[in-house]
Amino acid sequence: MTEPSTPASQTSQDKTDDQMTYMSGPVMLRGRMIPEESATANLLRENQPTDWLHMDPWRVLRIQAEFVDGFGALAELGPAISVFGSARTSRDDPAYHAARIMGGRIAKAGYAVITGGGPGIMEAANRGACEMNGKSVGLGIELPHEQGLNEWVNLGMSFRYFFVRKTMFMKYSSGVIVCPGGFGTLDEMFELLTLVQTHKVKSMPIVLFDTAYWRGLFDWVTTTVEERHMISPLDPHLVRFTDDANEAVDMALGGR
Repeated sequence: MTEPSTPASQTSQDKTDDQMTYMSGPVMLRGRMIPEESATANLLRENQPTDWLHMDPWRVLRIQAEFVDGFGALAELGPAISVFGSARTSRDDPAYHAARIMGGRIAKAGYAVITGGGPGIMEAANRGACEMNGKSVGLGIELPHEQGLNEWVNLGMSFRYFFVRKTMFMKYSSGVIVCPGGFGTLDEMFELLTLVQTHKVKSMPIVLFDTAYWRGLFDWVTTTVEERHMISPLDPHLVRFTDDANEAVDMALGGR
């Protein structure tokens, strides 16, 4: 029995389809691997699901955008000193007054002042810099109860991600003053100490203001932590202590 023959026209068509080439970016596709719709058609299709907004690839692009925006905003800032401290410090607290003095003296020395942009110690340092017509930078963070950037910031940016914000502090600071604060302040301080200790950033002055506030923590560091060989004997000397706002600025400026 003779098998039915395939029409020549159909064979030619199948061969033509198999030889078709479709480029999807740098990827080459042929034959059955060619998609039914192009990337442009997929992009422009209406009423698509929005689950992709909450997936990691899109999150990576948002992170990348924050780095680009941050670098773009601060690249020409010039020398700067960061001031860390509590958002809960009231305006009648002596620490607020001290931070305001610090901000003013830093600006007078020709340095920008960088803070987290919030109230309390951050507001005080920004206020001092602004009153001296200096560069007063606030790097805020999106939090459920965040109040936004304080009124004394004249260059501000709000971040979604803590780690991007921390990178901006570390990259653009030539010295840091740490005033009394809570978990956020401790996190910033120990992050900086870790980066300096491991030589991931250049060594810089790290000044702890209010000796009584910090002494208990560093007594533990220099006894329990150091005695159990968790750190080098040199590591506690990465920080300096003072109770004088003017001296804190001199130390942060490298003794200028």
